[in-house]
Amino acid sequence: MNYPWLNDYCSQKKGCEHDFKLEWGVDRYMLRGKMFAMVGGDKTGKPIITLKGNPMENLALRETYPDIIPGYYMNKAHWNSVYLEGSVPDELLKKLIDESHQLILLSLSKKVQKEFEAL
Repeated sequence: MNYPWLNDYCSQKKGCEHDFKLEWGVDRYMLRGKMFAMVGGDKTGKPIITLKGNPMENLALRETYPDIIPGYYMNKAHWNSVYLEGSVPDELLKKLIDESHQLILLSLSKKVQKEFEAL
């Protein structure tokens, strides 16, 4: 894996809940039970991270980076998967994690969002 900082970066996001889903063989990073990142493998076992994103930006990223593909086992418009043995720059991957976290945060109730602001 080219991103040894990945687990720490995801785990340190505000309000992050981390678990390992044994049936899927994946690490999940969530906010109030809603996933913002999933680290596992594709059908051949190559390590990937799956992140939520803006559908138009997701398409542009896939066209620009061969290591970014439609979300593996997810809604292809709203989720991208990034190969962790690929060449996506660290700063871009961090930005994609931040955006995914923010999208999930904004999908929560205003009350819950205010609780996260207080953290």
